[in-house]
Amino acid sequence: MKELLSQTEEITKAAGAVIMGFYRASFEVRDKKPDNPVTDADFAADQLLKERLLELLPEAGWLSEETVDNPMRLLKEYVWVVDPLDGTKEFVMGIPEFSISVGLVQDGRPQLAVIFNPATDELYSTSRGGGVSYNGEAAETSDRTSLAGAQVVASRSEWNRGEFEPFNDLIEPEIVGSIAYKLARVAAGQADATWSRGPKSEWDICAGTLLVVEGGGSCVDLDGKEIFFNRPRPKVNGIIADNGALHESVLAALKPHGAARVI
Repeated sequence: MKELLSQTEEITKAAGAVIMGFYRASFEVRDKKPDNPVTDADFAADQLLKERLLELLPEAGWLSEETVDNPMRLLKEYVWVVDPLDGTKEFVMGIPEFSISVGLVQDGRPQLAVIFNPATDELYSTSRGGGVSYNGEAAETSDRTSLAGAQVVASRSEWNRGEFEPFNDLIEPEIVGSIAYKLARVAAGQADATWSRGPKSEWDICAGTLLVVEGGGSCVDLDGKEIFFNRPRPKVNGIIADNGALHESVLAALKPHGAARVI
C-alpha cells in the first residue's frame, strides 16, 4: 500500500499541474445545474486521473463527479472515488481554495486517500493505519478540547445562506472553499472541525474521511454514523468532522438544528 500511495500522490500532483494550466487563464465554464459550475479543467484532470489510476490498479472500479457512472463498479472489491476538482466555484473566481480528492475504497471503506491543493502546493495523504502526511511530514488533528472558540472551517456558500448563524457566538469560523480541502485541514490540525448539514456526494468526502480518522479525529454523517462508500446512490446525508476531542460537543451543538434546507 505504501508504494501504491506514493504512485497515487504523483498522479494526483500531475492532475494538479493540468488544473494550474487553466487557473486564472482562459477556460470554458458551464453550469451542470444552478450554482454548480464545471470547467475545462475539471474534465482534463478527470481524464488524466482516470487513465493513470486505472492503469495503476486495473481491477478497480471508478466513481467520479465528471464521469458518467457505470454500475459495474458495484461489483468491484476496489473502487477509485474521485473528485478531479473540488471547489470549482473558487477555481472560477480565482480563489486558491480548491483541491483534487482521490480515495481508494475496498468493500465500502477507504483504504488510501490523497488530497492536493495545487494552488497552495499542499499535499495531504494517508493509507489506513498509516497516519497522515502533510507535504511529507507527519501530521495529526488538533488537541483542542473546548468547542467555545474552536476554529471551524465553513463552506462559503453555506455561510452565505446563513447556515452557520446558530453557531456564530460559539465558534471562530473560517470560510474556506472545497469540502475535501476543509476535511484535509482538520486532519492535519489546521482547523478543529468542519461540518456540512446538506447532502454530500461520495467523491466530495471519501478521501477526507480517511484523512480525518487517520489524523486522530472523528468523521461521521449527520446521524453520527460511519460513512460507507461505493453505494448505488453515492450520496451522504451531510458530514461532521472534528479532532476527536470535540466530537461529543460538536454532535450536541448540531443536534437541535438537523439537516439544512438545500435550495
